[in-house]
Amino acid sequence: MDMYYAVVFTSQRAVDDGESYAKMATVMNDLACQQPGFLRVESVRNTEGKGITVSYWESLEAIQAWKDNMKHKMAQQLGQEKWYTQYQVEICQVIKDYSFEK
Repeated sequence: MDMYYAVVFTSQRAVDDGESYAKMATVMNDLACQQPGFLRVESVRNTEGKGITVSYWESLEAIQAWKDNMKHKMAQQLGQEKWYTQYQVEICQVIKDYSFEK
């Protein structure tokens, strides 16, 4: 694969509002998968609420379009108001990748 980009989203959950948060997370995942330039997403969260989600994109323009998506903006606002005490977003250019599978 040619060069592509990763958006690394690390967050700390504020409360265990599992139902509404989980529902929105599913909606956002499904919506991201429909966006032009989307490649894949991986996400984990520990029992203390610390999480990391990495989404992969073909271009910086695709990332910006996702950031500007109105439904995504609504989820971002809800995240700041009720779901997160802290988050950080980093955009990285992937210049090489390799893997192992047994």
